[in-house]
Amino acid sequence: MLRVSNIKLSIDDDKSKIKSTLLKKLKIKEKELVKYYIYKESIDARKRGKIDFVYTVDVVVNNESKILKKKLKDVVEIKQREYIGVPSGEQKLEHRPVVVGSGPAGLFASLVLAQRGYMPIMLERGLDVDNRTNDINNFWIDRKFKSNSNVQFGEGGAGTFSDGKLTTRIKDIRCRKVLEEFVNFGAPDEILYSNKPHVGTDILKNVVKNIREEIIRLGGSVKFDAKVTQINVENSKIKSVVVNDKETIDTNVVILAIGHSARDTYEMLYEKGVKIIQKPFAIGARIEHPQTLINKSQYKEFYNHKRLGAADYKLIEHTSNGRTAYTFCMCPGGTVIASASEEGEVVTNGMSEHARDKKNANSAFLVNVKPSDFGSDHPLAGVEFQRKYEKLAYELGGRNYNAPVQLVGDFLQDRVSTELGTVEPSYKPGYTFANLKDCLPKFVCETMKEALPKLDKKLNGFSMYDAVLTGVETRSSAPIRIVRDEETLESVNVEKLYPCGEGAGYAGGIVTAAVDGIKCAEKIIEQYLQLK
Repeated sequence: MLRVSNIKLSIDDDKSKIKSTLLKKLKIKEKELVKYYIYKESIDARKRGKIDFVYTVDVVVNNESKILKKKLKDVVEIKQREYIGVPSGEQKLEHRPVVVGSGPAGLFASLVLAQRGYMPIMLERGLDVDNRTNDINNFWIDRKFKSNSNVQFGEGGAGTFSDGKLTTRIKDIRCRKVLEEFVNFGAPDEILYSNKPHVGTDILKNVVKNIREEIIRLGGSVKFDAKVTQINVENSKIKSVVVNDKETIDTNVVILAIGHSARDTYEMLYEKGVKIIQKPFAIGARIEHPQTLINKSQYKEFYNHKRLGAADYKLIEHTSNGRTAYTFCMCPGGTVIASASEEGEVVTNGMSEHARDKKNANSAFLVNVKPSDFGSDHPLAGVEFQRKYEKLAYELGGRNYNAPVQLVGDFLQDRVSTELGTVEPSYKPGYTFANLKDCLPKFVCETMKEALPKLDKKLNGFSMYDAVLTGVETRSSAPIRIVRDEETLESVNVEKLYPCGEGAGYAGGIVTAAVDGIKCAEKIIEQYLQLK
């Protein structure tokens, strides 16, 4: 198959024009073209007064070798377009493999194992997505917090209540597998070729439910409200896991896809002697603007064009103190959400539905945190660092899960806001005006203050006075890494324990976590015979 890149159409051109442009690039007649697929679609809005859609297309032709001999510009041969699984091993599995966690890493590890006949048992400490949704709504509306059913814990993991971004910087054929499975289970086809694919929380909730049902159909098991409270290890090998301090499940293989907020599980693993080290992460606040401002800044006079959805952005600034301020997990047309996983703490995140049609845009606005900032050499010191500022935010908000809020203009002038401007904070259950310097480290505030006017030059309006900062965002990634062997992916000191995904410190985002889950599943498949 051939891959043809840099096919440009104007914003008003119909997609049907791809075919004629493709024929010209390949210098072939229509009868020589067997079929083509859009592999990637992106938007080029760099030139004022002009917006193009740029396509990369995979092509099947009658005489591929003849075309390759021409050495045409933007035309390459591709050997593998689809994911091909690894061959099964020959060892006998004594017990069914256990997957701890149902976020993207755990979900895709379980799906691949089930598809290959290994009948995994997936254990999720939270609840199924329907009950979880009810509990989260009760928290956002009535402040009724549940420690086992919230934005961090439950079916689909933290990503279920997010923008559902499927962007990634990794180049891995497994990414294609992840996108195709999302489509198989209910996501829109466009994620297969969009340059910045996203699903949206409204669709993602059904997708994860459908994947769960497929795992069960294929012989796997899924247990909710099933927190792993102990792992039993003998001679540095996994023997069993204990669920809710009472049920023991014998197993010799465990994929540990626990997510970045499973702090009590981190503590249990540390006490068991599993090697854990500190890892840098980032903290800051959510920043909200009118979505129309972002659209106009990015698309200029085309901002209201029917083919363009809500615009996004990605910004970064290196400051004079050696720190970096950057935006993360930008949610066009979305909301800022209450994301606490422990009582007495305020944590924010962002969420969008598929339509991205809410009036505000929001993004994490973060500053990098180094292990040297933690104040301790303890492997879990980063967790305590997070907790400190989440508790301060809870106190500052009024001890009722209100989030502390400050206008950007007031933040820059170091004063508490007294009234809103053009941006209404979307955070529920509510907000309290405060000075964010009282719930963030000094170096974080200094870095943000220096970066804001500089970032405004990159995105006009970014530091507008009325933009709203909502504190605090602390869960951009795990503050620890559960150390694993680079080749086997097993824990360096517990055999057949596979630390996996974002919570183990090996991924960032839905796709990278899902790919890591697939990799861990493959390591099991390569060693063992199927159970089914």
